[in-house]
Amino acid sequence: MEQKKRHVISYENMSPEVLAAFNEKYPKGFSDYLSDLVKYPKPDGSCFYAVTIEIEDAIYLVKIKVKVDDAEDIDRWLEGEDEDGEDGTAPAEGADDGNALPDDNIAQYSDGDDSAE
Repeated sequence: MEQKKRHVISYENMSPEVLAAFNEKYPKGFSDYLSDLVKYPKPDGSCFYAVTIEIEDAIYLVKIKVKVDDAEDIDRWLEGEDEDGEDGTAPAEGADDGNALPDDNIAQYSDGDDSAE
């Protein structure tokens, strides 16, 4: 029995054949199958994450870019520094950020017909 060749490729560089096998294994994308994602150490001490895709004559480790929070990211979030607007700027002073409730008078939202039909 001949052993299959093994390759490591990045998600962005998959051949059409490997991409087809990837799409068959992960029809909704790999984010629904995060338990399949495996962390592999590199000799320099860093690591990469990959999923295994098998085709007829080879087995591929497909590297997936994963953003992992580090201690500094968590500290910034805890200190509230991560509450900038989507464009990276802080909201204007007194601006409504969408989190405030309009007021306590909910009757203003009624059309006057409260009967259940």
